[in-house]
Amino acid sequence: MRSNRLTSYCYGLLLTATLLIGGCETAPPVQEMSDARQAIAVAKEAGAEELATIHLKAAEFYLHSAEEKLNKQQFSQARSDAKQAKMKALDALHFAEAKATTEADDPQ
Repeated sequence: MRSNRLTSYCYGLLLTATLLIGGCETAPPVQEMSDARQAIAVAKEAGAEELATIHLKAAEFYLHSAEEKLNKQQFSQARSDAKQAKMKALDALHFAEAKATTEADDPQ
């Protein structure tokens, strides 16, 4: 009898854990979207529109894709695209800063 209770208890815990973990992916990626937008803004401030156009356009593409998926309530995919947008924006920032430094060191 005790074995049946323990088994039922374990199944209950497993079900609860599964629901909690699964529930995490159903929330909109608010923080990730904010991080991506801020990273793009910082990259633009650093001159990425002129110095790292390709990287910045990639970041904007991923952000736009994330926004579309967010509107379709595809939160997991939106989160992934928002993270990619942030990474591409950081690439743009680093590339723009490196190019600006190179140009400052090598005046023509």
